[in-house]
Amino acid sequence: MPAASVPAPTAPHSAAPATLVTNIGSLATNDPALGEGPLGLLADAAVVLDGDRVAWVGRAADAPAADAVHDAGGRAAVPGFVDSHSHLVFAGDRTEEFRARMSGRPYAAGGIRTTVAATRAAGDEQLHATVARHTAEALRQGTTVLETKSGYGLTVEDEARSLRVAAAHTDEVTYLGAHVVPPEYEDDPAGYVDLVTGPMLDACAPHARWVDVFCERGAFDGDQARAVLTAGAARGLVPRVHANQLHHGPGVQLAVELEAASADHCTHLTDADVDALANSRTVATLLPGAEFSTRSPYPDARRLLDAGATVALSTDCNPGSSYTSSMAFCIALAVREMRMTPDEALWSATAGGAAALRRTDVGRITPGARADLVLLDAPSHVHLAYRPGVPLVHGVWRAGRPV
Repeated sequence: MPAASVPAPTAPHSAAPATLVTNIGSLATNDPALGEGPLGLLADAAVVLDGDRVAWVGRAADAPAADAVHDAGGRAAVPGFVDSHSHLVFAGDRTEEFRARMSGRPYAAGGIRTTVAATRAAGDEQLHATVARHTAEALRQGTTVLETKSGYGLTVEDEARSLRVAAAHTDEVTYLGAHVVPPEYEDDPAGYVDLVTGPMLDACAPHARWVDVFCERGAFDGDQARAVLTAGAARGLVPRVHANQLHHGPGVQLAVELEAASADHCTHLTDADVDALANSRTVATLLPGAEFSTRSPYPDARRLLDAGATVALSTDCNPGSSYTSSMAFCIALAVREMRMTPDEALWSATAGGAAALRRTDVGRITPGARADLVLLDAPSHVHLAYRPGVPLVHGVWRAGRPV
């Protein structure tokens, strides 16, 4: 399980006092040098959080003094979850679409347009409130790093506005003007690609770190996706790709060719796609909440892992096809439906997500990392899959501060 290798923006320095979190029954560090296996598991452990960084990790009996002490009471501790794929800048509700789908209508990408209309009509205050509500909801459930995208505006003004809203709540902001072709360009998709790669990109690039495209039937084909990603890369944005979700297509191969940070969904893969991911730095980000909510086939995580690909798990939190902010739920789905072990699923929801964001400062509990730590009301991280749907998060520290 390779780690990310490129640093990324980190949280500003915190004035939090040094805190010793001790009497941890089982600590997953994601550093094999610190403990057992790929998770670097330590029993009877302790962690010192100094300011916004991890200062020390080891056995509780060897822990140094600190300004404050928190007794974990034998609970398990894991790194903060790193959710590398969400769509939180939106307005409106798609309950009826979900009800219809659960009554037998298959999922198609066209439902995005419903959210586009509502988002365009919403005021900035409403959009900020929606993002704030969902990021707080995710944080309470242990997610300490969260990427989110535009993609429900699809005009120059509304995409730039969406990114400004997103950037007020997270450092990990993605320009997704190429989500679907909006109704006003239905007869001129090439003209819309010109807009996405021209005036819209000019307005959006200053507010984003990433550029993404939905490479799928009913959205954008391989040539269109290539144009969007290469234009974004020329403006300094790092590519990500919605790839091979609903059908097999060119998305994965394009992601690898363009050295995208991640190919997301990866549901329909050929052997060549799996080999390409396994021999690249592109992370395969799997989003089981989408399959759960659309009654679609789940990705085969076992096939990717056995081939040597780096796998991340993410929620894909969005109002249409995966309206969940729970990484614990996605871990349980990954273990039950995607043939991952509990250890692999936890790694993919933490260090894997960090790799998908090309960050080395999060997704692990090791000296120098950002002080993101989650205590579980359980003796082991395995309970995240063993007890699905149970609110196991007892406490969260983000950048050294308790939530």
